[in-house]
Amino acid sequence: MKDSSSPIAAHLMALGVATVWATTFVCSKQLLEFYTPMQVMFLRFLIAYLVLWLLRPRPLLFQGREEGILLLLGLLGGTFYFWAENTALQHTLAANVSIIVAMAPILTSILAHFFTRDEKLNANVWAGFAVAMAGVVLVVFNGTFVLRLSPLGDLLSLLAALSWAGYSVLIKRLSGRYDSILLARRVILYGIVTSLPLLLLRGELSLNLHPFSEPGMLASLLFLAVLGSAVCFAVWNIVIGRLGVVRANNYIYLQPFITIVAAYLLLGEPVSWMALAGAAFIIGGVVLSGRRKGSG
Repeated sequence: MKDSSSPIAAHLMALGVATVWATTFVCSKQLLEFYTPMQVMFLRFLIAYLVLWLLRPRPLLFQGREEGILLLLGLLGGTFYFWAENTALQHTLAANVSIIVAMAPILTSILAHFFTRDEKLNANVWAGFAVAMAGVVLVVFNGTFVLRLSPLGDLLSLLAALSWAGYSVLIKRLSGRYDSILLARRVILYGIVTSLPLLLLRGELSLNLHPFSEPGMLASLLFLAVLGSAVCFAVWNIVIGRLGVVRANNYIYLQPFITIVAAYLLLGEPVSWMALAGAAFIIGGVVLSGRRKGSG
């Protein structure tokens, strides 16, 4: 068994998180038939918080000035990200949202260049971004080219990508200084807290739990909460600490293709040759972006 601190283990963890997060879109599709996007986020975060307490049943003391950073992480990685992305879907095509949100890795690289000491932009990052984004476009369209500009929806998608980039750079500042489970738990708590005003304003605090009497619905929620939130947020903290924000976020490029494969396996949705070609581009882009400057 390989050491969990090895680079290979970190890359496998990053791939695992990307796979789970991509598959959550399929589970969310079921829940969104009965609940609003913010209600889905609230439910998955609430359960995730309880699961993380069971995994690490001890408190994290008040962290003084750093508590503000933890609050900002909950806002950026939880409430604002989900609100912007899901609201964007109401104003523009899903293809637009997928492509723009997939820009999160390069936006993360730009922020990391200015706000970290050891993760600077180089030619490999830009080249990898170009190759991976070409693949993302092929995967998202999946054989059918439809593109329509929608300024509001596209802007919200960009804000979602920026929100995740900001979350990634900030979480690096705390990775290694806190237990990953305790850190994920506090961030998720602030995601819950900051989502309450939005739920209240939109009149969405009243939740009908009857749909969860169906095993499939309950399984989808538990997948989102336990794996998609509790486990993945904790593991992602470790990945960023081991690989850095730039190399870790490169795995986000893979999510559109993984989502299509999951939809094919679970929902019977088709996969075209264009999506398969796009997957090859994405993998090439991830490898290229992850290469150290000057490496042969």
